[in-house]
Amino acid sequence: MSTTAQPDQAATPHSAKRSAALFSVIAALGVTLFKLLTGILTGSLGMLSEAAHSGIDLIAAAITLFSVQVSDRPADADHAYGHGKVESLSAAIESVLMLASCIWILSEAVRRIFLRQHLSLKFSIWPFIALLLSITVDFTRSRKLHRIASETKSEALEADAIHFGTDIWSSLAVLVGLAASYAGQYWKIPALELADPVAAILVACIILYVTWKLARRTIDALTDATPTETRAQTRDLMRELASIDGVLSVDRVRTRRSGPSYFADVTLGMPRNLTFQRSEQITMAATAAVQRHLPGADVVVHSVPIASLAESVHDRIRAVAARSNLAIHDVSVQEYHHQLHVEQHLEVDETMSLRAAHAIVTQLESEMRREVPEISSILTHIESEPATIERPDSLERDRQLEVRLRRTAQSFPEVLDIHEVFVTRSHNNGADRIQVNCHCTLPDDLPMSRVHEIITALENAFKLDSPEVSRLLIHPEPATDNRR
Repeated sequence: MSTTAQPDQAATPHSAKRSAALFSVIAALGVTLFKLLTGILTGSLGMLSEAAHSGIDLIAAAITLFSVQVSDRPADADHAYGHGKVESLSAAIESVLMLASCIWILSEAVRRIFLRQHLSLKFSIWPFIALLLSITVDFTRSRKLHRIASETKSEALEADAIHFGTDIWSSLAVLVGLAASYAGQYWKIPALELADPVAAILVACIILYVTWKLARRTIDALTDATPTETRAQTRDLMRELASIDGVLSVDRVRTRRSGPSYFADVTLGMPRNLTFQRSEQITMAATAAVQRHLPGADVVVHSVPIASLAESVHDRIRAVAARSNLAIHDVSVQEYHHQLHVEQHLEVDETMSLRAAHAIVTQLESEMRREVPEISSILTHIESEPATIERPDSLERDRQLEVRLRRTAQSFPEVLDIHEVFVTRSHNNGADRIQVNCHCTLPDDLPMSRVHEIITALENAFKLDSPEVSRLLIHPEPATDNRR
């Protein structure tokens, strides 16, 4: 059921982002046309600069609409990390457009101030209506975009929200500039006639400030800089990772953001003698710790094997063998006169030549001495590991052993069943070794002390009946569940 629900869950934030972006495009189109017409009719540079600013808003809103359409697409073969960078790219384009509008507004304002051109304005109520309407629209869409951006973690919508929020202040600046210019013309105050181009310069400065903030965030996203919102959490995250049982060191934590998604790479030092299963458990715990700080993050954990201070000599010896991908067993270490003497068994392929096997042992013992300098001598017993499949002529003998085992078990009333009998044969030091494994069903409420007595007695009785068997391994199971 969870698989079926995922598309619906994914569609909700996408629809919200698309709806907010579409609303922003429609609002920007209406405001831009109104400001442009008013600026042309009144000759106000402040009004024309606002129209240019709104035109940039319209382009930016259109780019945002396109980016949110693309950025929510799932990862594919060509974009393994998804399409979230499209939002950062749209923000970069928006930054360039805003910078271009700043240059035009500043150059035109300076020309009017120093050359005293186009300072006379035609009084009209329409610029004030246009600006008040623009402030209302900007306030409405800025709040909506900010809310949707916070819910969906959309970089493009957040950029638009900040952008349109500052538009309110630039519109107020132009409003004051127009009022001052009209007042200067009415009362014949030359200084106030410069209020309109000065207001345009103020608008350009506001646009430049917003452009700088947006460009810095965009560059950080495109260059995979550590997200600002995660920098303060990194120290707490590293402390939490270090507290996980089995983690010896936190070597590196790297985070980056692609659209609304976070990606984290973590490198942890772990004891080199850990089992694969335990290493996977630590990896899952580390992933959960990262996702508590960055919900939904895609986490990759890299483990580095480290020799811990708690390692015994046996652990260090086994670690050397494991590093060489060699199987050793029955390792014993003895101390004589403050020197260590090691005895171990090494399994090699039965088809390997003595010369090749001896070369492997020599290399292994050399590495063990480097790892544990206290070792004075090493005695390695080389054993052949069977590489061939058992011949069919032994199957009948194995069947006879199973029959004799079941017959022996009948003398024990507590034994309800013998099943999954498996016979293995090996050849060591010129002698055949036969081992029998089986599962034994016993009553559920039988005490473990009695279970042990029955199993021991059954093993002894079977070995008396079948002396060629060197070992019998019995796995006891309750009658209610004899399948595990």
